[in-house]
Amino acid sequence: MTVTTAIVPPPSLIRWHYWWYVAAATVVMIAAIASGDRWFLNFIHVFSGLMWTGIDIFMGFILGPVLQQVDLSVRREVALRLTPRTLFLMPTLAFITGTTGWYLTVHLGFLALPWPQFGWIAAALVLITLMTIQGFVILLPTNVRVCLELQKPQPDMPRISRLMRFYFVMTASQGAMQILMIVIMARFVSGI
Repeated sequence: MTVTTAIVPPPSLIRWHYWWYVAAATVVMIAAIASGDRWFLNFIHVFSGLMWTGIDIFMGFILGPVLQQVDLSVRREVALRLTPRTLFLMPTLAFITGTTGWYLTVHLGFLALPWPQFGWIAAALVLITLMTIQGFVILLPTNVRVCLELQKPQPDMPRISRLMRFYFVMTASQGAMQILMIVIMARFVSGI
């Protein structure tokens, strides 16, 4: 008698039900923009910006260096739990922060400021453009590659390790740019 065992594919790491959270967050952002309520718009901008910045700083400067010191199997377990969440969370936070920031800038009339005050606006626009490109062109595809590799029955752990190391370096650079953005935002709040 022969016993055959069916190979069960691993559960999908791409959790499509997270789209509901993305949709809900987007609806809240649209409501803030459409309401014309400066406080509500500012709250959504600051809240999403704090989350985006905090997570990037934590992952880039704390989690990344810690994971480089632990066994590959531990890194895999962390990646299995972290990657599906960051795949949807980080692009959503970046999109909401940048979009509400733009509408807040327009609403507050900052685009009409003369030079050199407009230099602060230009610096913020350059930073958000760089962070958006880095997030959607580098970080998001890297996150997807890690998810796809982890889905394989025999994932290439050295490749995942390289991708995650690169990912953490990129999130650290995002965190550094976000610290610069906080300096600029502090300047806005205190008066340009």
